[in-house]
Amino acid sequence: VSHQKADWVSIHEQICQLLIPIRTSLPFLLSEKERKHGTEQLVKRQKYIIDLTYGTAQQFVWDGKHKEAIPAALHALRFGTEVYGSNSVRLVPAYLLLAEASAGVGNLPEASKYLSQAQWIVLGTPDCSAALQCKLHRSLGLFCAAEGNFEQALYHLANDIYLASSTFGLKSIETSGGYFHMANVFFRQNKMDIANSLYAEV
Repeated sequence: VSHQKADWVSIHEQICQLLIPIRTSLPFLLSEKERKHGTEQLVKRQKYIIDLTYGTAQQFVWDGKHKEAIPAALHALRFGTEVYGSNSVRLVPAYLLLAEASAGVGNLPEASKYLSQAQWIVLGTPDCSAALQCKLHRSLGLFCAAEGNFEQALYHLANDIYLASSTFGLKSIETSGGYFHMANVFFRQNKMDIANSLYAEV
């Protein structure tokens, strides 16, 4: 009951009516053209739900409501898998969001599982964009920092900064996020000179 209530509060209320046409199977006696049109409409509805659920989960994470973000992000992942397949690079943002939300509620093993899945997909996608690789390294860096593994956190955040600066430019907002998180790691290590230098860069 508590899971159903969390799901309802998080996202289900918004998508409940949208699920009806998706869950209704197409009539059997349709022409090829009608079947094709029905399939196109189904995919269009599923993509709309993916955007809606992902956006809702993202907003919950930004608001610090990590527990509420998880059901919405799970829906985004489930529909993403239906539309794009289980190894699609398009699933990586949902996995990263689930990892962040899981870490936010203190469930680091679950966060690790989602990060591993995202990393596996990225490694298996040779033409994966630098922007997405950048997000993955940032998520891995923040996860390592949460675990207290500062050296590994700095390694991933350095990759984040490199990829962000080569993609968006040295003085971009995207790059400054990496500097900020790296500064926080140095701050936690009591390396104040380096931390202050990076904060100034931000």
